[in-house]
Amino acid sequence: MFTNILKSTLETAAAKALATNGPEGINVVPVSMIRVNENDIWLFDFFMDKTAKNAEAGEKAALTAWTDMVGVQIIAELQYVTSGSDFEEAVTWVKTQNASRVVKGLLILRPSKVYDISPGGAFSAEDLSF
Repeated sequence: MFTNILKSTLETAAAKALATNGPEGINVVPVSMIRVNENDIWLFDFFMDKTAKNAEAGEKAALTAWTDMVGVQIIAELQYVTSGSDFEEAVTWVKTQNASRVVKGLLILRPSKVYDISPGGAFSAEDLSF
């Protein structure tokens, strides 16, 4: 379960980027929409290409979220789904956030590590627990 501070940092960050590695090589993309659940993070494939192909391979990913000089990096196991209950819930949720978006796939990140990327450190170890 994410702490309130970590959840808020992820959801309100001015900038977010997802890095993947897989069949398409190393790839980094901006992230426009995020949902932080109790034990995982959902990102949404609206128009991904290389990222989706890498995610389908089931590799690890790194998600970085920051505002100004304060942010976090999350290393996570990555799953890509295009059907099933999580996917259907994601489609429904995205419609409530932005009805014009069409979800092609759901990227599910299950964190294994969290790092404070802020110069000098902005978070305590407790803040970054999940």
